[in-house]
Order: sequence, then structure tokens, then C-alpha cells
Amino acid sequence: MAGDRLVVGLVQMSMRPDPGENLARALDLIAKAHAAGATMVCLPELFSFRYFCQSEDAANFELAEPVPGPATQALEEVAAKLDVAVIGGVFELGAHGNYHNTAVFFDGRRGYLGKYRKMHIPDDPVFGYREKYYFTSGDLDIRPFRSSRGACGVMLCWDQWFPEAARLAALKGAQILIYPTAIGWHPDDSPEVRARQSEAWELMQRSHGIANGCFVIAVNRVGFEPAPGGSGGIGFWGGSFASAPDGRVLARASAESDEVLIAEFDLAAVERCRVEWPFLRDRRVDAYAGLQERYLADDENASGG
Repeated sequence: MAGDRLVVGLVQMSMRPDPGENLARALDLIAKAHAAGATMVCLPELFSFRYFCQSEDAANFELAEPVPGPATQALEEVAAKLDVAVIGGVFELGAHGNYHNTAVFFDGRRGYLGKYRKMHIPDDPVFGYREKYYFTSGDLDIRPFRSSRGACGVMLCWDQWFPEAARLAALKGAQILIYPTAIGWHPDDSPEVRARQSEAWELMQRSHGIANGCFVIAVNRVGFEPAPGGSGGIGFWGGSFASAPDGRVLARASAESDEVLIAEFDLAAVERCRVEWPFLRDRRVDAYAGLQERYLADDENASGG
């Protein structure tokens, strides 16, 4: 990174049945992104595997590994060799029978910065997202990784729909919001439904960038992955993108193919945007106490004249 200039690489991948092949391809694509000028590279959620959460199968727990483990060690080695920051999503074997959907952050030759465990865990058996069977909800704070490439708030997939998570990361200093992702369409979805879903997904994350004055990186997998047994599946829609603090899309990948997407950030734009659009300054923190409650009773005074 020269001054405030940061070049990021988003690795949009289709996943093969063999985890070792996926890991090897990810390492090659990290090198490709680095050759294109990237000094920070982001991989999708659970990048080593096909999306095993389409079914509830106890055998899939054998896929998990501790941190550090073979996959994270491979990421750390390539990060150090190329001196490129690497963010990747892994299936973590935690303590005492807990398993986590986890993102790890390696800051080039400076090594391992830490990990984040997915906070919001979806459960949608109709559309094939049975994550509550596999993952314990995250027990680590939402906080930025203060890397040599900038302060990066890393969250995972379903987290991207929650403005509270993005706001917490920004209040703790994040300049970049990063969302490794695995999201797609059901085979029966119409073209109109597919368009609405993918548009909402992108708009939601761009809005986090606008509301918090942050750059956004959303990196998805791509391609159709059949459900176990051959009935149904998920068509992951790709569409990985990077956006600026004012919401502009700086780069966007296709919906069909593997791609290494390159985007350039001017990190000085974060502070400029927060001065011009002072959303963080003008918050009414005295009026937000109810946000910590799951539900709120109607306020009898709200309709008073």
C-alpha cells in the first residue's frame, strides 16, 4: 500500500467436491490477484468446501479443523511468501464440541492477526441453509482487524443483513467492511425473484458502506452445487463487488464464472466522506436504548397530540 492507496483482490470461486483441490485453487488465485497488484485478497465463506449445509449429516463434522490447522497454515504461508494480506473462511473445530463458521486474517509477513466467528446463523431448510445444525453462534467481538492495509471489519454472509454489526465495526474504527459469502438461488426461483434477491443483497451491503462511511468488499462463490441425493441444490450467484463510502460500485464480478476481481481504494476517502455526510456524528445515542431489546412494547405517548 502506497500512502492511502490500497489494491484489493476478490477471489470469486466455484467449488469442487475435493477440499484439497479447492484449497490449491484458492492459493493459485491469491497469487494471481497479487500478480495483478493486490496487496489484500479475500476468499469466499467456507472456501475449501462445497456448501455442505444443504443437509444435516453428522459425517460433515469431520471436515472441521482447528485454527491453526492445515488450511489456515497454507493461507499463512502464501500470505507471508507474497506479503499480501489474506482473509479466508474456514469450518473451525472449536473447544468442547463447538464448531464455528470462521474467518481468519493474515497480514502478509506480519502473520496471523486473528479470527472472527460468524454471529448470525441462518436456518432455512426449504432453501438449503441448515447452518444452525453445524455452527455455534460466534463468541468473539465484532471489531476491526488493524492491519497494515487498513482497519478491516470482517463479518460472514448472513451477518451482512444486519446494520447493527456494520455499525459496531465502524464505531470501533473500521474503514473497510468485508463479507466473505455463500449465497445463491433456489433452482425453482423465477428470473424476477432471482433479480430481486441479488439486488437486495448488493444494496444492503452498499447501504452499510454509506451509513458508516466505509468501503465494502463482498466476495461470493459461484456455480451450481447439487444437494446431497441429487434433488435440488443452490445456484450461487457470484456478483462479488467492491463499493466506496458513497455507495459507488468500484468493481463487480459476473454471475456465472470464476473471477479474480481487482479494485482500488483511496482510504483517505473514508474521512472525507464522514465529514461530508456526518451520519456518525449526528446519531442520537440518547434515544437508541431500545435497540438492545429483541422486541419493544408500543409507546403510549407515540400517538399523543
